[in-house]
Amino acid sequence: MAISPTQFAVTTRQSANWSDARRRVLTAYRDWIRAAPEIQTMYAIPHPVSAIRTRIRQEFERNRFVNKLPAVDVLLLQSNADYQETMNFWRQTNHLMSYFKDENFRGEKRLPSDFVTGFLEGRN
Repeated sequence: MAISPTQFAVTTRQSANWSDARRRVLTAYRDWIRAAPEIQTMYAIPHPVSAIRTRIRQEFERNRFVNKLPAVDVLLLQSNADYQETMNFWRQTNHLMSYFKDENFRGEKRLPSDFVTGFLEGRN
């Protein structure tokens, strides 16, 4: 499959009003949700599609109560850029796995906090 850099590109623009911003956010959210199975396949993510969709939902919910229209436009710009990078396979698996910190090899318990603890656990 050939990668077309402009296939997922979205023109940057400002939202005219809150209903326009809402429509754009829902469009971005639907694009991410629909792409979850393909993202799992492309990046060989060891989580089910439902877990990926749940994490996408959490990222959108985190910014749910942003109440300034220019801030929503910036978040949409970042979301569209991330979507384009992800779908064009310009990221690496560890970039996406950083969203799954609890189940991830990059979690807080990856390495011991100090040398002695690691030594006593048998890690080197």
